[in-house]
Amino acid sequence: MDAAQNRNRAVLVIVSLVILTAAAWAGLIRMGWNWPPIQPTLTINHGVLMVAGFFGALISLERAVAMGKTWAYGAPLTSGVGGLLVVFGVPGIIGPLLITVGSIWLVAIFVVVLRQHFTDYTAVMALGALALLVGNLLWMLGWPIFRIVMWWSGFLVLTIVGERLELGRMARPSRYAKTAFWIATGIYSLGLLVILVNYDFGMRLTGVGTIALGLWLLVYDIARRTVRMDGLTRYIAVCLLSGYVWLLVGGGLAVFYGGVPGGPIYDAILHSVFLGFVFSMIFGHAPIIFPAVLGLEIPYRSNFYGPLVLLHASLILRIFGELANSVPARQWGGLLNEIAVLLYFGVVIWNRWRR
Repeated sequence: MDAAQNRNRAVLVIVSLVILTAAAWAGLIRMGWNWPPIQPTLTINHGVLMVAGFFGALISLERAVAMGKTWAYGAPLTSGVGGLLVVFGVPGIIGPLLITVGSIWLVAIFVVVLRQHFTDYTAVMALGALALLVGNLLWMLGWPIFRIVMWWSGFLVLTIVGERLELGRMARPSRYAKTAFWIATGIYSLGLLVILVNYDFGMRLTGVGTIALGLWLLVYDIARRTVRMDGLTRYIAVCLLSGYVWLLVGGGLAVFYGGVPGGPIYDAILHSVFLGFVFSMIFGHAPIIFPAVLGLEIPYRSNFYGPLVLLHASLILRIFGELANSVPARQWGGLLNEIAVLLYFGVVIWNRWRR
């Protein structure tokens, strides 16, 4: 890999991690930890920074690397710079505009991909990019966050589901399995649309789609077989399968509680997916993605399981606190969530250094 290109990618990854750190800090302040914000508007932008800023830049970078075209790097660049401007409270529309431009750029990447290679998995990932764009546009138009956050969630869920579908294509799923997959995806996507006009019913319908996708992954994903193997392969499978369980939890809470506009239940619905599902996927895929993006091998060691166990245990504590209205359990669960994420990156750095 070209050294200059490697450095540029590393800079984009560092920018993404800065945004992640600021978003996590804002989330803990929102949970009641009396810590100073970086700037006054940070806490209200927790959601957009986490999804459109951090994940928008990181996933766009992954797509740009896979595409191998210089112009595609405009997506992570604009998302990352826009996220930094929001982190530091730069007034005006430039930060949100750059984040939205980044999502438009990502959609453009998938338009090219679909024209060159139209498959089930590229179509689903394109739907995910479109969900991010819709969420960002509604955010710029001033819609309340609770009405659009499921579109941001849709970006992550559909992107990850599409990637799992891509990796499992060699298993040659049956026609019945493909039909079931598209029914689940259709229900989920319809729920996102319904949220725009009927928040409560749309949340419940999205929850049904979330459960359907989670069940489909548990039944048909190759992780069911690879979990019986050893080393990194088993670790990745454990991450995936545990993440799918959290997808079921998030969908179940959405179906049961419906359109909650805020508060602990709202937090439980979202973070079952954002933390339990999405970060389980990150923990599992990072040892593969980092070498592909940065050209840095990340050796596998059993210490990878430590952050994963802490993530799930602390999330159980957090969800319990939210459902039981226990403020200490909710706050400490949230803090330990962030520690688990930091610990994971610490393990990655340690394993790389030991190598």
